Amino acid sequence: MGAESVGTRPVEGEADAAEPVGCEAGAAESVGCEAVGAESAGGESVGTKPVEGEAGAAEPVGCEAGAAASGEAGGAGSRWAGRVDVGGSQPPPRVTVVVATRERSAQLGRALDSLLGQDHPDFEIVVVDNAPVTTATRDLVETVYAHRVRYVRESVPGLAVAHNRGVASAGGEVLAFTDDDVVADPHWLSALTTPFAADPGLACVTGLILPAQLRTRAQVLLESHGGFAKGFAARTYDPRRPPADEPLFPFTAGSFGSGANMAFRADALRAVGGFDPATGTGTPARGGDDLYAFVRILAAGHRLRYTPEALVWHHHRETWQDLENQAYGYGAGLTAFLTAILVRRPALLPALLARLPRGLAHARAMTAHREAPQAHAEPVPGEHGAQAYPWPRSLSRLERRGMLYGPLGYARARHRVRGNPLPWGER
Repeated sequence: MGAESVGTRPVEGEADAAEPVGCEAGAAESVGCEAVGAESAGGESVGTKPVEGEAGAAEPVGCEAGAAASGEAGGAGSRWAGRVDVGGSQPPPRVTVVVATRERSAQLGRALDSLLGQDHPDFEIVVVDNAPVTTATRDLVETVYAHRVRYVRESVPGLAVAHNRGVASAGGEVLAFTDDDVVADPHWLSALTTPFAADPGLACVTGLILPAQLRTRAQVLLESHGGFAKGFAARTYDPRRPPADEPLFPFTAGSFGSGANMAFRADALRAVGGFDPATGTGTPARGGDDLYAFVRILAAGHRLRYTPEALVWHHHRETWQDLENQAYGYGAGLTAFLTAILVRRPALLPALLARLPRGLAHARAMTAHREAPQAHAEPVPGEHGAQAYPWPRSLSRLERRGMLYGPLGYARARHRVRGNPLPWGER
């Protein structure tokens, strides 16, 4: 499961305009960028009511980038097509859905059933079996899902490495990624790929992730602390026009989306080197693979869009031990991703240093210990970003301890994968 960094949500009241972020424009040095505001989702409800106050009026402006994908992707003929400009009668792009997994065949089967029920007319599913110790995943794919799902093995552990193997094996113009612990809405893939048709400069689309159940205290606390949902209003992020309400842009990558629900133009993702193999679950870095990819796409001058119509339901881990591991992993993944960005894109160092004081204050606020409201004997899900939810002191300490560890974890993971070529370079 791709980890979302809960320390990356914007703090209310920080409305100062963000400084321009360097974008790759051919072989040129960084170019000045301006900002983008939120776009309304048109008031469409997605399992709940739209959140008020998340709509803006700014028009996205393209960023010239040598790495930008030139092809236009179309959307499927689904009920979502009437809500988004799909670029006339363009045929929908062929999509490859990549699902990385490791020894969770029962959950994988549930996810694959939902993916096979998608209404998109042209897609394939690739399961990447990451560092398997049994044949359970292979047996499932090659028996129950034979000729409908493709099996690929990746022996090097790590979510980013597995995703890169999926990128190398994919034949689609658009690459969609989700996890083995989700159930996808039947219109998920159509909604996730439709925006590519309307905007040739768009290289990444993310979608809404809602909890499949909130049965245990650990699940409720995770969702209240931020979970994976990013609201119910669509929004486009443009590196030429940094959003005024996110002064830490683009380093608040957790606000863009999460790895369980994301898609990229294949050419654009390959052009930026894919996912950093030293990040992600299954490595000493513990996470940050999705956040790294989001920022690399933006730094290359492409736009990123969040669309809540692309909906998946995520099965949160149930136990307290799981929640403790996630709290630590979230903290580690955040600082590991920031380290990875600076190692691979050192031109972003000035922008990061300029945002560092406010970023530290933001991280401190978002990971702070909070008592449960006295009106509730048990914690209940709170509004995202409202900082009114309970967050036990033990989890706060674990998250902050993870932040301190993240750069070291990334260094260890980078050492392990040193010398490994990108899998699409092996062809």
